[in-house]
Formats: sequence, structure tokens, C-alpha cells
Amino acid sequence: MVKNKKIPLETFLETRERVLTHWHTGSDEALDFEHAVERLKSVPEEKDLAKKLRWAKEEGKTLTQPRAGVALIDDHIELLDYLSKEGEADLLPTTIDSYTRQNRYSNAEDAIKESKKKKRSLLNGFPAVNHGVKGCMKVQDAIDKPIQARHGTPDGRLLSEIIHASGGTSNEGGGISYNLPYAKSISLEDTIRYWQYVDRLVGYYAEAGIEINREPFGPLTGTLVPPSISHTIAIIEALLAAEQGVKNITVGYGQCGNVVQDIAALETLETLTNYYLKLFGHEDVFVTTVFHQWMGGFPSDESKAMGIISLASTVATLGNATKMITKSPHESAGIPTKEANAEGLKASKIVTGLLEEQTFAHSRPLEREKELIKKEVNALLYATLNVGKGDFAQGVIEAFKQGVLDIPFAPSERNMGKILPARDEEGHIRILEFGNLPFDDHIKSYHERALKRRARKEGRDVSFQMTIDDIYAVSRGKLVGHTLKKEQTT
Repeated sequence: MVKNKKIPLETFLETRERVLTHWHTGSDEALDFEHAVERLKSVPEEKDLAKKLRWAKEEGKTLTQPRAGVALIDDHIELLDYLSKEGEADLLPTTIDSYTRQNRYSNAEDAIKESKKKKRSLLNGFPAVNHGVKGCMKVQDAIDKPIQARHGTPDGRLLSEIIHASGGTSNEGGGISYNLPYAKSISLEDTIRYWQYVDRLVGYYAEAGIEINREPFGPLTGTLVPPSISHTIAIIEALLAAEQGVKNITVGYGQCGNVVQDIAALETLETLTNYYLKLFGHEDVFVTTVFHQWMGGFPSDESKAMGIISLASTVATLGNATKMITKSPHESAGIPTKEANAEGLKASKIVTGLLEEQTFAHSRPLEREKELIKKEVNALLYATLNVGKGDFAQGVIEAFKQGVLDIPFAPSERNMGKILPARDEEGHIRILEFGNLPFDDHIKSYHERALKRRARKEGRDVSFQMTIDDIYAVSRGKLVGHTLKKEQTT
């Protein structure tokens, strides 16, 4: 039974030997820990992502970071170099391919060979495990900015070993956020255990004097996720990571669309994460935030897409996010070209620069939204702890089983899928159907009243049709789906 307890060193080292011995790495080099420590100690400060985040937080900067990755080493270096120089990215990614995310390394190897033959990437990311430590080191050494591994891997143990041994100072993911939004049938018990290993590895490096950044995946399904749901999961993953010795954590949030709600969410995310880390005895964890630009459907028109990117950049900067994951004007078409990716970066960067000295005025609507988020997060966290009998690892498993935690539109069989979100008349994400969420009558009535006001304004019933309309609204140039109804009737 998985528990939220630090893995004993002996147990960790025994598991580590199995991970490194029995899995094909695509290369012959040994993943020697002492050698990896020396490698990480030699990383220049300007290429160390954990240190760059500390600098940005101190300076009040919002850093830009795209998603990007291709199959072959030299092509990946060329791509990242372009995004660094032409896109002016502050931080760079190594986005991992789908085969590697599912531990299908033989399929990834075949795709590498075919990519070489056809002289173009046949993978949607970089197969780090197959390229091994030496291949990842080549990428790290060739690029002048910090690089983070970004993926979506339920079992990221071997991948994480290779990332960090090659000099990688940041890794994204978690046992909840890289399971339920991505996979159908993998158990939470397994993925929490896998990611406890990843965090214990980072904690092991911390004991050797190496600070590595860890980042749970904030947006989850990226579709009308209420802030309190994503906050609660981010905080729990931060607590699980801190228990294993992680000292540098970035918690994330995906843009919802209403400016006041998004800024309230960013401000409460950092405050609540710090509060709960300290409450449970983790006094020395450095916390930053990451804002993900719009994760839903984009308009096909590139100028309109750039408008969404600019709005997101405004919110990220005014909400004091430490970094922002950018999008491109090609989002509706699929994987962007390097040129389009750079365009999204540059548009984002100029907005952050223009707003750097400005602040968002506090108001009653902002404070009201912050207070609502705090109440909901507190309810969700304490209910999770209660069903886990004081243990967050067990609490997560039981909470999702009972629907005490529930992620909208997640494909996992472990997710009850009973809650439904919809927007109110101003575009805040509210909850239409609560399922088994442990909210009191005051919280529920607040959501219900907000949705009824929208329904009266539109002359319709409060129903699932609101949710459907809202899902498609942004791709058609509006935030609230009521405009779709009007267009359909004309």
C-alpha cells in the first residue's frame, strides 16, 4: 500500500538498481550517480533552470517557455537553438515523444531509424531514453538556455534518471497529473509510487547539494477545469514531492479565460501551496508558479490566435506567474513549425515586457474570487486527507474512488467523471453538476446562482448544453458559449 512517506534510502537504491538494470536504455553508458552529481555541479548558472526560477522570482519577471521536440538529436538542437535566438525564449523544453511516454522504447527506436531515412521527424517529440545520457548531454551542451523535460509519462522513472544524469535541472509531471488526464486504465497506486521514485531521486540529488526543479502538470485536461480542482491536485503533488526531499517546486495553472478569475487563481495558487507545505512541516521548499496559455481550441485564423496568446500573456504577467508556457498561431493545425512557435514566443515576450512595471488593481470581485477558491481548496484538501485517514497518498486514491476529487473530462477509469463545469455570464468557470465534491451549501448555491443568472439572460435552462457551447466558444472568438446559441438561431 502506497503511503506519503519518504522512501528509505536502501529501498530506493534497490528499486533504482532494478530500474536501471532491467530496462533497455538505448545506450551502453552506466547511469552512475556520483558521475551525474559532478555533471550537474558543472552546469553553468545561466543554464540551470532551478536557479533561473529563483532569479526570476526575485526580479519579478515572467519567463517564457515553449513546447518543442523532434526525433533526432541534431534536429532537436537546431530547433531549440532557433527558439532561443529567433523566439527569444527564456527557458527551453525537451518535449518527449508519445512512444517514450508509454515506455514503448522499441517503437521509438524504429521511428528514429525511419526519421533518419526520411530526413524528417516521425515522432511528436524527443525520445530521450533511446538517445540515452550521451545524446541528452549533447543537447544540453549545445544550447545556451536552461532546458526542462516536458512530457506526460505515467511511469517516468527511467526517463527521469536519464534527464538528470545528462545535466537536466528540471522535470515536469506527477502521479496524478500525468495519469488521469492522459491514461485510461493505469492505477493511481502505481503512478503515485512511480512518481515518488522520481521525487526521491530529486531528493537524493538534493542531499548531494544539487537543486533540481519539479513541476506538477497544472492544466490537467485543459477543458473548463475549475481553479480549485487544479489547485488541489497541484498542492497534493507538491506535498508528495516535498515528502521525498524535493526543495524547488513549480505549481501550474491553465488559463480559464476570465481575467479576474485567472489572476485570483494565480495569486491563490502560490499562497495556498506555501501555506500547506509549511503546515505539513516543509519549511524549506521554494515555490514558483507557471501559467499555461489557453489549452483549448484555437481559431484557425493566425491573427485571432495571436490575440488569444496576447491575452494569456497579459494575465500571466499581471498575475505574477514566474513563467509562462506559450502557444503558437498554428495551434488549430497541430504541431507548429519552428517559425510559428517563435512568433508565439515573441508576441508573448513583448506583452510581458510592456506590463512588467504594472500591477492589477485589487477589487471586490477579485477578492471574492480568491476567497471562493480558498474555501473550495480547503474543503477538497481536508476531505482528501480525511478519506485517506491522515495520508495524502492513500487519500488521493480513495478520494478519486469516491468522487471527492473529480477532474472534468478526464479519460481515466479511476476518475468518477460526475462533475460538469460551465461558465457564468462573465465567463468565470462555475460548477453545474457537483457529483460528490465535498462542498457546503454556501459554495454550491454560489455556483448555482451564477449559472441561473446566465440562463435567465440567455432565455434558456441551466443544462449541459451550456458546457458544450462553452467548450467551442473560444475557437469561434468568444469566451461564453451563449453567443453560439444566438448565431445558430440566425
